[in-house]
Amino acid sequence: MKPVKVGLLGLGTVGAGVVRILEGNQEDLSSQVGSPIVIERIAVRTPGKLRDIEVDAAKITTDPWEVIRNPEIDVIVEVMGGIAGTKEYILEALERGKHIVTANKDLMALHGSEILAKAQEKGCDVFYEASVAGGIPIIRTLIEGFSSDKIMKIMGIVNGTTNYILSKMSREGASYADVLKEAQELGYAEADPTSDVEGLDAARKMAILGTLGFRTNVELGDVSVRGISAVSKEDIAFAKRLGYEMKLLGIAERQDEEFSISVQPTMIRASHPLASVNGVFNAVFVFGQAVGETMFYGAGAGAMPTATSIVADLVAVIKNLKLGVNGLKQIVPYKQKTLKSDEDIFFKNFLHLHVDDKAGVLAKITQVFAEYEVSLDSVVQQPNPNNPDAEIIIVTHNASKASFEKVLRHLEALPVIHRIKSHYRVEG
Repeated sequence: MKPVKVGLLGLGTVGAGVVRILEGNQEDLSSQVGSPIVIERIAVRTPGKLRDIEVDAAKITTDPWEVIRNPEIDVIVEVMGGIAGTKEYILEALERGKHIVTANKDLMALHGSEILAKAQEKGCDVFYEASVAGGIPIIRTLIEGFSSDKIMKIMGIVNGTTNYILSKMSREGASYADVLKEAQELGYAEADPTSDVEGLDAARKMAILGTLGFRTNVELGDVSVRGISAVSKEDIAFAKRLGYEMKLLGIAERQDEEFSISVQPTMIRASHPLASVNGVFNAVFVFGQAVGETMFYGAGAGAMPTATSIVADLVAVIKNLKLGVNGLKQIVPYKQKTLKSDEDIFFKNFLHLHVDDKAGVLAKITQVFAEYEVSLDSVVQQPNPNNPDAEIIIVTHNASKASFEKVLRHLEALPVIHRIKSHYRVEG
């Protein structure tokens, strides 16, 4: 049995996990694909770096082009990250007829359409299961499991850092700043957590899921993004009191052939399956027109869960290679992209106001909602001995995004309103 030779770009924690799985499960993997899988060459930035896995020093290089241009290598596994240089490596590898497995969500969200088009031109596979939700096989599920259905809505908790922070705030009543510091100390959050806490990481993943789910080219700029850095423990306490949990949700939904995608802190009904997903775990909730509601849950990050998805993709590439069907399973977007306008995006809203504590204020506020045809589900005046203002909590019925934003602008101009403390989307 001629071995299938693999080139590895990157040997960090995930790359080491890939090596560990390939070496530890070689017998099982070989039986699945009909030949041994051999790592032929590995590109690293610092060859002398201490690692928790031993590799043959003769296979190590600091030049990725040595891996890309090696004629004996059939598949490139990219776990080095980055965008500009990495994109060049992958496009050149495809040009040379090599198949690609990558965990690079940033690259696929920004340049996936170009990479997939090149793969189709060259008859190559590009698989990227590990780019979204770590060890959860959601990409393969969207491509294959839902191939006979029409996906109408995808809701995802796809960032473990923010889910850990919000879960901890909910369970312990802790502040955002305190929990973020703890997450950084535990290694769940980066020293610069901006990409995670401002929703950018989740937005890239939702762009990928939207592209696959709706079969159209969703770009990062199509995703409306709002992070969690302004979420307070008071907001979460109000959510719990009303029967909701706060989650950073990616939401992709379509009606007819128009769609919208957003990432934002959302109050989701406590009885919804996503509300019980805590800590660093991820989950993706998919509603298909025929199948109805489904949910996929698991470890959204970490070396071994991510490496598991990578090796599963590698096995799929090699099976295709043996069957001679590489490049036939790519989902290249074919539908025209039509984004919903703000007038056509509807959801419930939570609103927390600090207002004058005197008669007639509530009437002025409800009049604003009526003016823009936003109906109210509930209104609660919340006493606060530490605040001389009156606090009013409002939950609306479904209203268009455009109408609610007009309400917010009008309320900001009302003299009786001292502060719009917070507002969030409500699901369930």
